[in-house]
Amino acid sequence: MIPELKKTYKITDDPEGRAIGGSSSGGICAFTVAWERPDQFRKVFTTVGSFTNIRGGNKYPDMVRKAEKKPIRMFQQDGANDIVNQFGSWPEANKAMAAALDEKGYDHKFVFGEGVHSSRHGTMIFPDAMRWLWRDWPGVQAAK
Repeated sequence: MIPELKKTYKITDDPEGRAIGGSSSGGICAFTVAWERPDQFRKVFTTVGSFTNIRGGNKYPDMVRKAEKKPIRMFQQDGANDIVNQFGSWPEANKAMAAALDEKGYDHKFVFGEGVHSSRHGTMIFPDAMRWLWRDWPGVQAAK
């Protein structure tokens, strides 16, 4: 961690106490960080993630299936009316990612609504997502 941040903020060294999140390309980036550095981040929040064929993002489900399971917990959101273009279908790509995570036995929750490629649904469910991600962290109320 950046030493200057630790001077100002209380930041745990425990990767179980760190989350990373993003939307769209930021969603796949957040997953990539946790995937590559579970020693630093183990919780992921992603909305309308771009797990499509933009720079090979469509390869993630197979990568998850083939790799040794990592200590990652992921909350994922997408909507039925998300983007479909030359790079693929965001709804189908997110379903494929969710299926791979479930098949591999990851601690994973996928909320699929009717929405478009926007932050609206993800913002609405953000408090519940945080409670779910942090459900076993000391001092956090359990998710409903």
